[in-house]
Amino acid sequence: MIANRLRPFLQDARHYQMTYLSLFLLTGILFLEWYDNLLHYAVLIVTALCIQSMGILAVAKYNDGWWKSALITSLGLCLLCKTGSLQTTLLAATLAIGSKFIIRFRGKHLFNPVNFGLIATSLITQDSWVSPGQWGSHVILLLVLGALGFIVLAKVQRWDAPLTFFIVFGGLMYSNIVWYKGWDFGVFLHSITSGTLVLFAFYMITDPMTTPNHRTGRILWIGLVSLLSFVLVTQYYFYSAPIWVLFFMSPLVPLFDRYWKAPKYVWAPKSL
Repeated sequence: MIANRLRPFLQDARHYQMTYLSLFLLTGILFLEWYDNLLHYAVLIVTALCIQSMGILAVAKYNDGWWKSALITSLGLCLLCKTGSLQTTLLAATLAIGSKFIIRFRGKHLFNPVNFGLIATSLITQDSWVSPGQWGSHVILLLVLGALGFIVLAKVQRWDAPLTFFIVFGGLMYSNIVWYKGWDFGVFLHSITSGTLVLFAFYMITDPMTTPNHRTGRILWIGLVSLLSFVLVTQYYFYSAPIWVLFFMSPLVPLFDRYWKAPKYVWAPKSL
């Protein structure tokens, strides 16, 4: 009986994502004292659910699981979007969810919603930012969260995405920091274990709806994202580069899907 009740939960990969992001957020609140942001988190979640429901009604494609995508997006924004204004918080959630319904190509939304919300809000208001430093120096904690991320991705079948990113970006960073500059290994470890980078690798570039469908195309696309991010980080000290590179690389995904063809990802065996 219990197994039958759990089966729908275990079949839908979105439930794994929600659980993972919730654990990430609770970690920040309980261990990193993000208490001052609780109101912003509430505004993000409520706004995302409201905009999602409006979008569903507008396109007349209601389904029982409409709220799951909105909750996942809002949790991602809670973890990454920093601002001192509730109006900006409201705008970030609106733009993130709205982009899924407005900016589409061949049945897929073109941009990762969280990524679009972060970049668009930053460009419009100049009052939002991504703060890699908010995670402090809790390297072991972030490594544990990264390991949990691989478990989630085993269900989503996108484990190749973070693996490619860390091999290319991490390998280049290691070569630059340890081999070329001769710095300590700890400096390298610190450079690739910020919470922002872990979230980017295990959440943004693994999004089945906004990354290439075919594994070969996906690996090549992420490899290019990784290379450009490395250049911007090391040559221009632009530490949020991966998030910006992803934004400008997302419009190329349809080209990769056209050359390397594969079925569109389905979250669950049945529409939820």
